[in-house]
Amino acid sequence: MPPKKGKSKEPAEPVAPPTGTFFFSNGDKYEGEYLIGEGGALQRQGKGRHTSSDGLQYEGDFDKDAMSGTGRLFFPSGAAYEGQFHENQMHGRGCYRFPDGSCYEGDFFENRLEGNGKFTDTNGQEWVGSFLFRSAPGLRFNLRMEA
Repeated sequence: MPPKKGKSKEPAEPVAPPTGTFFFSNGDKYEGEYLIGEGGALQRQGKGRHTSSDGLQYEGDFDKDAMSGTGRLFFPSGAAYEGQFHENQMHGRGCYRFPDGSCYEGDFFENRLEGNGKFTDTNGQEWVGSFLFRSAPGLRFNLRMEA
């Protein structure tokens, strides 16, 4: 049977999302990819950087106008978080660096240190185990002996 004649369906070229810089009435600024949602409202979507008027800065993925995916969040206090986000919360695997230089690397659940992780104090000593927000039952000191 001969092949049917007609238009061949080639994959469409991917269209780059629009990018721009936006200033909000509360003093916030957004630079990055976006969509125009229902009613003409700006919706942050894709890669971008949002800086709040009080100095909080996020660089990373946005989905449906929320921090979702991977990114970095910098706090005015000097603290910083790098890792996974879901619906504007630190959620998944990540690393939170406290202003004093200590850090937690591990699981987060809805902005809480929750799950398996490692805390490194300001002296470089490591503590590993399960974290449950403000408690860490069974936390173990990770002794490193040098020869």
